[in-house]
Amino acid sequence: MDVQKGDVLVMKKKHPCGANKMAVLRSGMDFKLRCEGCGREFMIPRVKAEKNIKQILRDGL
Repeated sequence: MDVQKGDVLVMKKKHPCGANKMAVLRSGMDFKLRCEGCGREFMIPRVKAEKNIKQILRDGL
């Protein structure tokens, strides 16, 4: 899956704050994501994140 820095991911599961959109801050073996609802930043393994992605939003497309 082609996820790049700056993308916004719409996830299948919601964050505890209720938001399901996450901004990608770093991609690699792990993703560093920021919750669009509460602003919390967290690291998640790539495999776990890719299973949970519903849609990828990009500014250019």
